[in-house]
Amino acid sequence: MLSTTIQIVYFIAAILFILGLKAMSSPVTARKGMIWAGVGMLIATFVTFLPDTLRLIDLEGERASLLATNISLAVIAVVIGSWIAYVSAKKVAMTDMPQMVALYNGLGGGAAACIAAIALLQGHATNTVTQVLAVLGALIGAVAFSGSIIAFAKLQGLIWKSWQFKGVQIINLVVFVVSLLLAIYLSSQVHTDGSHEISATYTLAIIAFFVVALIFGITIAMPIGGADMPVVISLFNALTGLAVGLEGFVLQNAAMMIAGTVVGSAGSLLTKLMADAMNRKVGAILFKKFGVADGEPAGEVKGSMKATDATDTAINMAYASKVIIIPGYGMAVAQAQHKVWELAELLRQRDVDVRFAIHPVAGRMPGHMNVLLAEAGVPYDLIEDLEDINAEFSTTDIALVIGANDVVNPIARTDPSSPIFGMPILSADEARNTVVVKRGKGKGFSGIENHLFYADNTRMLYGDAKDAINQVIQSLKEL
Repeated sequence: MLSTTIQIVYFIAAILFILGLKAMSSPVTARKGMIWAGVGMLIATFVTFLPDTLRLIDLEGERASLLATNISLAVIAVVIGSWIAYVSAKKVAMTDMPQMVALYNGLGGGAAACIAAIALLQGHATNTVTQVLAVLGALIGAVAFSGSIIAFAKLQGLIWKSWQFKGVQIINLVVFVVSLLLAIYLSSQVHTDGSHEISATYTLAIIAFFVVALIFGITIAMPIGGADMPVVISLFNALTGLAVGLEGFVLQNAAMMIAGTVVGSAGSLLTKLMADAMNRKVGAILFKKFGVADGEPAGEVKGSMKATDATDTAINMAYASKVIIIPGYGMAVAQAQHKVWELAELLRQRDVDVRFAIHPVAGRMPGHMNVLLAEAGVPYDLIEDLEDINAEFSTTDIALVIGANDVVNPIARTDPSSPIFGMPILSADEARNTVVVKRGKGKGFSGIENHLFYADNTRMLYGDAKDAINQVIQSLKEL
């Protein structure tokens, strides 16, 4: 009876996970989805404690004391972890959300790897299949943990450079082969009757396996540059879900199976969609540098960058009929989203049609720009995806590009030799006029010149995005 009740509660929790994930697909219902998924996680966690807590009634002596201690430690860990998560989530700035997501991905993967380590050391697997699942979960969880920690360190600015050098792919291959050999050895250590021999060699192999798996995650993440981070974070999120799901099969825990599978499949699909948005394969993102081979420039740039100032920009925008704003990572770094929305409101008061255009890989995590604009109070109906708004640029008076670079580079359409050729871009070059807010004349992450910046109808407004937009606002108020 108790087992049936627990399985029913797990099933209800799984339904809440799925409904929550579905609701998160839209900014309008995302908050509701988070609450549903949170409630599902809460009841799944509570019911996990139920069987052992009830067993305490029938146990006596040392066994009861040991079980009570274990339950108490687990409850203390849950309370401390929940408190840390609550405080950090309340305090973290919206611009730091990518770091937080990467960190939580890593913790999820690490938790799955720890469960796998216990399962291997205690011999939970009763046959070769479940042993293989435990080993796979350990490998994926450890890779997701160390890779996500590196992603967090890069996004936080603790690691400044990408680890790119000749032969890095060979190192990755060697580390992967070693981890694979250790995984095969561990997978074979189950007898036909389901028993295990926990020898010193077996224990050392488990330790070596986790060390190599952690190194593999580091060697994968270290060469990744900032522009690829949204895809990589999404991939590690998918790996974390997959690792949890595999360990759920080992422990026969329905909640872990369903939640892990849902997260893993959703993360995998998101990773695929984002890679497609960059016209690249996931393997190329992980193992091939995004940029110009051998440092040779791609495409000949014609024209010159032409500077403008805040006053001219304000005048042009004040008398425009239609303005499309394209936010990028520069807006996030400058934390300019509130000023951008203030500018948009002023323009709307002058009956200017203002829209926001979001590229799928803008920023440093999936939906980064959507989160920032939502925090600033931008109505959802003003925010458009690439495929929905690109046709409108040809009838737009001004495209205002704020801290975006490669995602508006028209060379992606015209030059087959360019490393970004084929990548869908926002068609800012088709607007009648374009203003680019940018700190300097540097190239984008791909290392190539942006031909949009040299176009005859493009003007460069140099400076920090927050300061530059604020100056435009002040000029606009004086008109």
